[in-house]
Formats: sequence, structure tokens, C-alpha cells
Amino acid sequence: MGRIINFCGGAVMLVGASQFPEFSQQYVQRLGGAVDELRLVAADFDKSAQGVELTREEALASMTGNDFQKARRRDMIRSFKRLYRLESDLIMLEGANAFTRLRHVVRFSDTGIVARAWDAYRPAIPVDFDGLIFAIGGFLAGFGVFGGLGAVFGRKKRRVKELSA
Repeated sequence: MGRIINFCGGAVMLVGASQFPEFSQQYVQRLGGAVDELRLVAADFDKSAQGVELTREEALASMTGNDFQKARRRDMIRSFKRLYRLESDLIMLEGANAFTRLRHVVRFSDTGIVARAWDAYRPAIPVDFDGLIFAIGGFLAGFGVFGGLGAVFGRKKRRVKELSA
């Protein structure tokens, strides 16, 4: 029975892990789109600032008049910080293979992009080398995890029986 559970766990992880290469590719594509849009917002802000002979920092500092300007200043600062973070993520992930993207999985940090990529994602059967390796790795990880859990719970169950005997 334990081997069947281990095999099922391996099979579930095989399917899940085999999807990482394609999902990560879709995330990177959406990340690139988000960076492009934020660059447009930043360029538009910078153009407006230059139109009144201010730098970006000076323009932001000048936005102190009313509540709307203060809120807009906070929004723009947040957008610039997000742009810097996403540009850094994109540099690390763009053009990387699935194994490199897995090494930098912490760069999949924008929850909005993750959610939109997940909503649009449709699982597929991996037919390339990366998908095959991830599938095999997922199977082995799942088999090992379920085997380890079975061993731990099996020992506890035997101890309970021994103590009650």
C-alpha cells in the first residue's frame, strides 16, 4: 500500500513539476509587458517634469500641495520602485532556461503578474527536454516526500502499538 501511495505522490508531482518551464515562460512574458507599461508611465512623468524644467526627484518633491498631489506622489514613488524591482527581475529571467529560472524562482515576486499568468495558463504535456527533466524530478521528489511521510507515520503507528501492548 505504501508503494502505491508513493507512486501516486510521484505522479502528482511529475505532472505539477513538468508544467514549470511553460508557466515560468508565460510569467516572464507578462513580466516584460508590465515592465514596458511601467517604463511608459515613467517616461510620461519624466517628460512632464522636463516640460517645467524639473528632474524626476524635483517633480516628486514638489507634489506637496493638496491631498490629491500627495496621493499621486505616493503612487508614482510606488510605481518607480516597482519598475526598478521588475526590471531587475526581468534582467535575471529573460532569456534564461527553465533550470536558471528555477534557481531564481524568488524573482517571481509580483503577485499580480503571477495571478494573471496563472489565470491564463493552460497545462500542456511537456514535449521538450526541460519539461521531461522537470517531470522526472517532480516524480522523484513526490515519490521521496510521500515515502518519507509514510516512514515517519509508520514509525509513530508502530510505537503507539508497542506502547499499548
